[in-house]
Amino acid sequence: MKKGEQSGKVKLRKTKATDSYLFDTFALLTLWNDEEGAESVQYLLRSGVRIYVSFMSCMEGRYRIWKNAGKAESQEFAKYLDLLKLKRIDITGSIFDKAIEIKATNSLSVCDSWIAATAIEMDAVLVHKDPHFE
Repeated sequence: MKKGEQSGKVKLRKTKATDSYLFDTFALLTLWNDEEGAESVQYLLRSGVRIYVSFMSCMEGRYRIWKNAGKAESQEFAKYLDLLKLKRIDITGSIFDKAIEIKATNSLSVCDSWIAATAIEMDAVLVHKDPHFE
């Protein structure tokens, strides 16, 4: 299933049962804040599929929470992420090269370029609410 946003509503679209998924920052924050769409993220976490997260989403989530709610809340978010069934993907040479290509040829932010490059490298369905990824 792939999550996207349309008129503020989350929709799921069936994909292959063997797909792996990569949560972007807003998928993590939707779950953390129990916002609309959190049930879709929870469903994937419980489904037994492989779920990845880019190091950049971990960083982006933490700094956004720190700016809005303080350092202690950001540290709680980091602990929360450690409890989830996610595999964090750190920088590799191929992700680095792909992120450069994406940033140079698209109008995505640097963060979104890293996240998209990671999803491509891991051959994972990107779970997001960001219209830029469509």
